[in-house]
Amino acid sequence: MAQFVKLAPDALKALRTVNPRLVSYNVEMTEVTGGTFWKAYTEAQVDGTEEFPPIADWRDMGNLQQYYPPIDLYNPRLRALAKELGAAWVRVSGTWANKTYYDFDGHTGGQVPEGFQNLLTREQWIGVLDFVKAIGAKLLVSVANCPGIHSADQPWTPEQAELLFGLSKEYGVPVSAAEFTNEPNMMALSGLPAGYTPADHERDHDLFAKWLRANYPDCLLVGPCTVGDAMIGPQAKGDKVGGGIASALQIVTTDQLIGNCTEKIDVFSYHYYNGVSERGAAMGGHWTADQSLTEAYLAVAGDCARQYAPLRDKYVPGGEMWVTESGDAGCGGNTWASTYMDVPRTLNELGEFASLTDGVIFHNTLASSDYGYLKHGSFEPRPNYFAVLLWNRLMGTTVYDAGEPIREGVHVYAHSRKDGKPGAAYLIINNSLTEATTVELPVPAQRYTLDAEAVRSRVMRLNGQPLTLGENDALPAMEPAAAPAGTLELAPATCTFLIV
Repeated sequence: MAQFVKLAPDALKALRTVNPRLVSYNVEMTEVTGGTFWKAYTEAQVDGTEEFPPIADWRDMGNLQQYYPPIDLYNPRLRALAKELGAAWVRVSGTWANKTYYDFDGHTGGQVPEGFQNLLTREQWIGVLDFVKAIGAKLLVSVANCPGIHSADQPWTPEQAELLFGLSKEYGVPVSAAEFTNEPNMMALSGLPAGYTPADHERDHDLFAKWLRANYPDCLLVGPCTVGDAMIGPQAKGDKVGGGIASALQIVTTDQLIGNCTEKIDVFSYHYYNGVSERGAAMGGHWTADQSLTEAYLAVAGDCARQYAPLRDKYVPGGEMWVTESGDAGCGGNTWASTYMDVPRTLNELGEFASLTDGVIFHNTLASSDYGYLKHGSFEPRPNYFAVLLWNRLMGTTVYDAGEPIREGVHVYAHSRKDGKPGAAYLIINNSLTEATTVELPVPAQRYTLDAEAVRSRVMRLNGQPLTLGENDALPAMEPAAAPAGTLELAPATCTFLIV
């Protein structure tokens, strides 16, 4: 059914002010050191003309990864495009970080010590610090917690963490926020010591917190960095991973991990993905491409935030929620993650999250895998990059109640204008594939409409013009079209910013 929206910018009521670094991202530890990550899909799989071969058993997913060399954080294109996104947090973490040994003096000769999986060199970490400094970002990390540090019946020790924090401080780019362990509630996959229990995590989380506050009191303690407390798939809201996998992965809850901790966290964090990609479909929770613009699919991010909010209120009353990993789908993203098809989900996540809470969303990743803002290796910007670039250029930090219920064809979000001028910045997502949405404008506006020749296109358009890099990596002109007062039709499958 075609929808009608009447904008009333003079009647908007403020809900909150959100973190100016709302749009942030991950550079995974496996990218920094070099390591395994998800194999890229074929071009035909991205186009949707070749089916991804189903994996019968989730235990076979390791065969879908490959080794990648370290990312070049000095690459001019990467740095320039990251800097254009503006103020952000950069998170260096991931499961790889749980098992990384910091060899900053080269004493190992490149040999990974027993109990660890990989090495981080001084040169590699300086590359991270130089990157963070060059783009004006802040740094969030997690530290190693694996058999190389301790056994389950022994307490965690800070010697390795001190190397990471100490070098960062000495270099002038301090660690500004830290999570203890990446996804500790997936105990079978996180690389934790054998026999590690939630009670062991509570013990060690307190030890880490006390060490951090005694030695780096300006660093925010973020946690518990879980995934799966509020797992939502196409089967039913609140479903855990299907097929008994939750038990096999030893997924435990936030309350079990930090419920008895004496040291309190400063920021509540969790991970959200909009289901599981084709690679991990055997786990359950996979959405198909024809569901990607449905109300049920777009509702996942907001529903997940609502389910975690009571835990935030319990552990950090009145504090921020940080989604320290977010993206199209777990297991490296769906085949369409690099296309325009994922843009409505990405923008809807930002809009709905900001309407619910203050916080930060770390997209996973900046420049790796199929859901990266930038293509791995070449760092070519994907549609989602341009979408969040526009968000950051147009949407201010004051969030308003848009006064419109979310429904197919009408996902309306309203913020202050980023330029600080009176008025409002609206985002309207028409997720209908068949019906236009009519908007009544009381005053003239500047219009930025995003679409694509096909929803699965690798190239997105702004007001009909393709968004690609120009000569010498120049960003395209992202100019608005005039929208006179009166009625405006928004075509199906479009995302439109209106500045009034």
